[in-house]
Amino acid sequence: MSEERFDLVIRGRRILTTAGIAPREVGVRNGKIVAIEPLGNGLAGTDVIELADDETLLPGLVDTHVHVNEPGRTEWEGFASATRAAAAGGVTTIIDMPLNSVPPTTTVENLKLKREVAEDQAFIDVGFWGGAIPGNKADLRPLHDEGVFGFKCFLLHSGVDEFPHLDADEMEEDMAELKSFDSLMIVHAEDSHAIDRAPHPGGDHYETFLASRPRGAENKAIAEVIERARWTGARAHILHLSSSDALPMIASAKRDGVKLTVETCPHYLTLMAEEIPDGATAYKCCPPIREASNRELLWQGLQDGTIDCIVSDHSPSTLDLKDLENGDFAVAWGGVSSLQLGLSLIWTEARHRGIPLEQVVSWMAEKPANLARLTTKGQLALGYDADFSVFAPDEAFVVDVSKLKHKNPITPYDGKALSGVVRKTFLRGGVVDGQTPTGKLIRRGGV
Repeated sequence: MSEERFDLVIRGRRILTTAGIAPREVGVRNGKIVAIEPLGNGLAGTDVIELADDETLLPGLVDTHVHVNEPGRTEWEGFASATRAAAAGGVTTIIDMPLNSVPPTTTVENLKLKREVAEDQAFIDVGFWGGAIPGNKADLRPLHDEGVFGFKCFLLHSGVDEFPHLDADEMEEDMAELKSFDSLMIVHAEDSHAIDRAPHPGGDHYETFLASRPRGAENKAIAEVIERARWTGARAHILHLSSSDALPMIASAKRDGVKLTVETCPHYLTLMAEEIPDGATAYKCCPPIREASNRELLWQGLQDGTIDCIVSDHSPSTLDLKDLENGDFAVAWGGVSSLQLGLSLIWTEARHRGIPLEQVVSWMAEKPANLARLTTKGQLALGYDADFSVFAPDEAFVVDVSKLKHKNPITPYDGKALSGVVRKTFLRGGVVDGQTPTGKLIRRGGV
């Protein structure tokens, strides 16, 4: 009897499938998971990997919120550095945001340019969001047909002039358009009027900056997104939730059947305003990192399902744009670099709270994949892409910014002790080595 052979077999005592963590053998053929058997079945493979006793095999994470900034601001990041950093953190799929690159992804022509630049540089799989800006309503359907996963808009100045914001009525008009072909509107929800009336953010005190982006600005904008989604019946997604005040209204909208999903980010779940030093502009992002009490409520929102997923919002820049010499929070670019660290950051916090690794991975892999409707990503299951990471949950390390793989050596996590080390990452059954880019450009509905 001829024995069935696989391209790759991974065996271990701790393999995280949809049934939980258990002793398993996983068989891979042609980049797909084609067998999952109890450990001891002796699957035969051309390559066989035996996990160490302290290692857990996880499905590759999916990060649907990454600013790669190429072309046009490649000195801020770029596809090669971003996808290397992602792979080093166990992330095997990212979806690139439509702004901070020049040009922004607001037309099919601009999307094609971005794909040309990305295609021979991706170490993991890369998809693209489109952008919704004033005057590009006619571009939305063609971008959708070209494979973008949905559309991002801002309800206030985006930080870059080439990506103008929509007012709530324009957003509603675009939502109605997206509803006609079942696409998704993802929204940076802060209200410009509320921020215009807030105190000015000058200087190196974090609390002055925090007061300049009050929770009320977020709450008001989220209320607007909820009602416009309710009226149009469109799918809407709240990006980078930082205000816990909005959780009851989000829960209520979901109960009412509004098609709403919500993400938050590692920085809102691990950092707190009270501990941010003067002038530490590595911590600046919008919406801002808020107080410890707010952080606790965000964790509750995850655990009760009000918040759907955790993604990085990796938004890097060059060091000079962070105004490090003056530490002025008004002047510094807003964005946290954490693409490589997300899993360790969230696991470090979660284990203190008694939250199991399976739940963390669901928030960071399965749920973001669901958001983007990626049907072969985010789970270790039959028929899915063989995207994995080998994770040592009990190994500790101290973050050294000079060793991270993103382009500019700044992160608020420098020097922090974390639990959980990604030892190896696989894309479609092949080890991501950081030398040969084997990532594919993916589109809604396939490669």
